[in-house]
Amino acid sequence: MSLDGVSLHLCSCNATMPLDRDALARALELSGTPVVRSMLCQKEIAAFTGAAAGDVVVACTQEAKLFGDVAEEGKRAQTIRFVNIRETGGWSAEARQATPKIAALLALAGLPEPDPVPRVTYRSEGQLLIVGPAEAALRWADALSPQLAVTVLFTGRAGGAELPAERNYPIHSGKVAKLAGWLGAFEVAWVQQNPIDLDLCTRCNACIRVCPEQAIDWSYQIDLARCKAHRKCVTACGATGAIDFARSDNARSERFDLVLDLQGTPQFSIHQPPQGYYAPGPEPLAEAKVAAELAAMVGTFEKPKYFAYKASICAHARAQKVGCTQCIDVCSTAAIRDDGDGVFVEPQLCMGCGACATVCPSGAMSYAYPPVSDVGRRLRLLLSTYAKAGGRDAALLLHAEAGRAAIARLARHGRGLPARVIPLEIHHVASIGLDVWLAALAHGASQLAVLLSGAEAPQYRDALSAQMQIADTIAQSLGYQGEHFRLLDGTDAKALEAALWSWQAALSVRAAATFAFTNDKRTTAALAIEHLAEHAPVRQQQIALPSASPYGTIAVDRDACTMCLACVGSCPEAAILDNPEAPLLRFIEAKCVQCGICAKTCPENAITLTPRLNLAATAKQPRVLNEAAVFKCIACGKPLGPEKMIANMLGRLAGHSMFADPGALDRLKMCADCRVRDLMKSERGLDIRDV
Repeated sequence: MSLDGVSLHLCSCNATMPLDRDALARALELSGTPVVRSMLCQKEIAAFTGAAAGDVVVACTQEAKLFGDVAEEGKRAQTIRFVNIRETGGWSAEARQATPKIAALLALAGLPEPDPVPRVTYRSEGQLLIVGPAEAALRWADALSPQLAVTVLFTGRAGGAELPAERNYPIHSGKVAKLAGWLGAFEVAWVQQNPIDLDLCTRCNACIRVCPEQAIDWSYQIDLARCKAHRKCVTACGATGAIDFARSDNARSERFDLVLDLQGTPQFSIHQPPQGYYAPGPEPLAEAKVAAELAAMVGTFEKPKYFAYKASICAHARAQKVGCTQCIDVCSTAAIRDDGDGVFVEPQLCMGCGACATVCPSGAMSYAYPPVSDVGRRLRLLLSTYAKAGGRDAALLLHAEAGRAAIARLARHGRGLPARVIPLEIHHVASIGLDVWLAALAHGASQLAVLLSGAEAPQYRDALSAQMQIADTIAQSLGYQGEHFRLLDGTDAKALEAALWSWQAALSVRAAATFAFTNDKRTTAALAIEHLAEHAPVRQQQIALPSASPYGTIAVDRDACTMCLACVGSCPEAAILDNPEAPLLRFIEAKCVQCGICAKTCPENAITLTPRLNLAATAKQPRVLNEAAVFKCIACGKPLGPEKMIANMLGRLAGHSMFADPGALDRLKMCADCRVRDLMKSERGLDIRDV
């Protein structure tokens, strides 16, 4: 929807923001000039109440709850959206120059919501496993057992803890052997290490009374360092059979919906453990917060399916030759695993970072929440509105929800954002990469920065840095001077402010592009690169790229290549082609993703890879890498195959006993028909017993 006809509410926040309503009306193409209030949330709330009808846009996020409640009470608003123009533009040392940015941010409120995506469902019945030291585990078991079905698993020595007088929940002891799964579907296996099986123990105290070394305490576990192996406890336990020093069946396993891990070293060491797993650490406040959250984790829960996967173009592997593993390597939740020629993504483990889509060279893995086409729609509107309002040298600042606080700190305690820096919130900073960044430059952005909150997995920073190196190499090689891409740390407000205000504008494209972003990664990137190259200050045919780039060429050693064409069948992108009419090996450079499967498949090690960007039109056309003379049947002249391949085969079989007879090797130089005729003519013929 356009903002014209929308109930738009602007407020200068007690005259602390210089809002130019006439300029905003022109930039947003409004039929009338909007009213700018100064105390909309207080003395002028009646003005909002009277006008909050239909589609409503409020240029304030601080009082979103108030305005939302008022609009709901009025029952005339169909939709209501809130836009932060204060911390993002109005509170800035360059506030008077921020009108183009404010207009661009307001324009985004007129876009429709992204299309819904498939959902991933969890179901929890409240079966909670508390694993860790006895004292802490029992304390939280007592606190949580009224709301959840608790099971306790002691790890390590009990340390004098006393089991509760009433058996209100199962208690086990042992060492965790396996913990896998997610909310509603955790599989836990452990090994019972103590001779006393707490599941069988009746807590009659007979063993405690008879132990002369006092090696058994009220946790009903034996301190094996103090035990002298007299086995009086076994006798006292009698038919109950809870004590067995020679127990061989000590493996245990169960399924749980939730896991509270109180161990000193958490069972999961990955950056983002699965949902339903909590490891708060030793801090009491953190433990209490987790306990409160656990109590609410009963029922059915949903989240978006964040990704889409197209296996047919995945460059992970072919015929057991592994090529690209970038998505597996970057995933911080261990949600992606090898699955033959492709990969498998466990939707329940995926947390929606989108880093897999960012590093995927072929576009087989794409981000769906929202898709690139939706992000592109927002970027295009943002940049076009900014330019229409007179803005220059736009610098996009991509951030996630966690980045709001850093931006607010700059506005409240510092100089705010420069007028040309336009913040755009996305679901996760790792979900957008090379294709969108280059497309943003093509659509007129001077620069693009990604704001990190400090909570991101380390591999995300590395992946984004590598992608930015590739993008900046392309921009610089085309003559677009200046630093176009930058990672910013939001944890240090002073350093962030200095980095933003000292960042000199880079050279931008002369004419902004008009193409739409697509959900095909390489198509979007190709459109962006073609536009940047067309308007480039420096024309280039080829650009050398850093290693691990998703573009490049291959070279074939013609002396080593036997034209076996194994590389043709192994290429997941159909970048390597044969020719059914002649022994030709052809290559379409624009399709190559530099996965390296062809080089690993080649039996002669004749293929080498070179990362580069070929901007020539011929990059989209097949070019010949190798060709071979045709070997013809020595009897009838029918083509058999590449001459070098036949010669290689003859050389390897020359000393074989099967071809020791005169003329045997010559038959390999014949076509099938001539070979049969030659066998029939031979004096001895072929005896099946000789085979």
